[in-house]
Amino acid sequence: MTDRQPIFDSVLSQIDPFNKKGVELTEATTFAGDLEWDSLTVMDFVAAIEDEFDIIITMNLQAEIETIGQLVDAVAKLKG
Repeated sequence: MTDRQPIFDSVLSQIDPFNKKGVELTEATTFAGDLEWDSLTVMDFVAAIEDEFDIIITMNLQAEIETIGQLVDAVAKLKG
């Protein structure tokens, strides 16, 4: 199993440029609710995450990911 902390830290650094409201980021922070991201921001962010970790996040998987913690789990699983 992949260690989550480095993935979590990297995800937070990827979120930073998109966090216009300065929301405090935790595992439970939601992209739509807390960060208030629109679909274009989500697509830009997903592209950044895919580049950072050299993975592909499918549209079906994107639809299931609502929180930072869920994204970290998905990245860890995809990196396997």
